[in-house]
Amino acid sequence: MPKRKLTGIVVSDKMSKTVVIKVQSLRFYPKYKARYKVFKKYQAHDENNLSKVGETVTIEECRPLSKNKKWRVVSQKTPKKK
Repeated sequence: MPKRKLTGIVVSDKMSKTVVIKVQSLRFYPKYKARYKVFKKYQAHDENNLSKVGETVTIEECRPLSKNKKWRVVSQKTPKKK
């Protein structure tokens, strides 16, 4: 079975080797035929502490590394500066 991958924005990098990622998804409300945004936060393992707040990262499902960490940072993109 392939591992799930999610893309989100880093909201916190204050922990050692751990980042908190906020992932956005769209849900559909059938009665009113409307879409709405849902956000969920995931804690992910970042071995070298490379991710910083505001960066877009891709996380991949892995074995449980601790009580809350079940994801690992795979790749990251730095935001464009204006």
